[in-house]
Amino acid sequence: GTVAYVSQSAWIQSGKVQENILFGKQMDSEKYDRVLELCSLKKDLESFPSGDQTVIEERGINLSGGQKQRVQIARALYQDADIYLFDDPFSAVDAHTGSHIFKECLLGALAQKTVLYVTHQLEFLPAADLILVIKDGVIAQSGRYNDILSSGEEFMQLVGAHQDALAAIDAIDVPNGASEAFSSSDAASLSGSLPSADKKDKQNVKQDDGHGQSGQLVQEEERERGRVGFWVYWKYLTLAYGGALVPFVLLAQMLFEVLHIASNYWMAWAAPASKDVEPPVSMYTLIYVYVALALGSSVCTFVRALFLVPAAYKTATLLFNKMHVSIFRAPMSFFDSTPSGRILNRASTDQSLVDTSIANRMGSIAFAFIQLGGTIVVMSQVAWQVFVVFIPVIAICLWYQVLYPTCYPSLF
Repeated sequence: GTVAYVSQSAWIQSGKVQENILFGKQMDSEKYDRVLELCSLKKDLESFPSGDQTVIEERGINLSGGQKQRVQIARALYQDADIYLFDDPFSAVDAHTGSHIFKECLLGALAQKTVLYVTHQLEFLPAADLILVIKDGVIAQSGRYNDILSSGEEFMQLVGAHQDALAAIDAIDVPNGASEAFSSSDAASLSGSLPSADKKDKQNVKQDDGHGQSGQLVQEEERERGRVGFWVYWKYLTLAYGGALVPFVLLAQMLFEVLHIASNYWMAWAAPASKDVEPPVSMYTLIYVYVALALGSSVCTFVRALFLVPAAYKTATLLFNKMHVSIFRAPMSFFDSTPSGRILNRASTDQSLVDTSIANRMGSIAFAFIQLGGTIVVMSQVAWQVFVVFIPVIAICLWYQVLYPTCYPSLF
């Protein structure tokens, strides 16, 4: 049949308490409430900021060891498996809670199930159907409690040591008669102080509810939406060498555009319109000048890349180093409230975009504007009437972007 396993060290997923218990199963309210009752989780959930919707952080830092263990047991019970493997699950809970869960779960809810229970707590052994005493990796004895208690020394030694330990604890006397001085009134005052502490905890929980998102330790990731501000781009452009390389990139692109226009103009002017028309220059001159202009354009492209790539590399390196320093100097509370996946996304996916994409995209936009400017200059010389249409179209485009900014995604 199906098997449910409860380890000694609690395994908890990052997510809501309810999600950890259901573990992919459909929600059955009656069964769910019964599991909570069996595992003594209802009082804990009442103290949580959002009940069973409280998010368990990474490594379960906002749960005690006993709470994590009981959530793990509740998850196993909710699966309704045929065989249950318990690896000393009560070592992390107090004696009273452990006894309650043992009686209600193992002897009650799982009475008709096959349960293999590994433990060092001998007080649970009398209820077992079969006991296997393990020594040095070998089964030394097997049988019911009373049978093996009288049949060998291995189990007798364990029981004797357990009883001696309990007797030693009971026999400890506080020095100087302090045990006698601890009267019933002192006990009453001590027990009376406990509810007040509980009240303080509840008050703290209520105060936490007023901050953040339903008192959750991990908040939703902040995301900026809308238009990217000018100063974001400016910060990126001026981060490497104070932006000293940016003018050289733009100048190289402008020269490239000038040479590109000049090569087109040269071909249009120097090439004869037909065979009957005498060319203004010889064929060799036409080719030599055109090749020179093309080589000049290639040099401008190379110079542009020569300045753009180091600037992009330096900017990406500085941003990564700043992020690296911020992470390693962050307080522990930052790692408690920030999932590691979120940090890894910044250091991998987002950093990869900074390394490979952002500089090229910003360069492409700048180059497109320069090319547009060159086109406007050429059109103004050839057919200035185009501005009658060009200027209103630009005004309409700008107005539309302001009116519907979400239709134009930002550069980042």
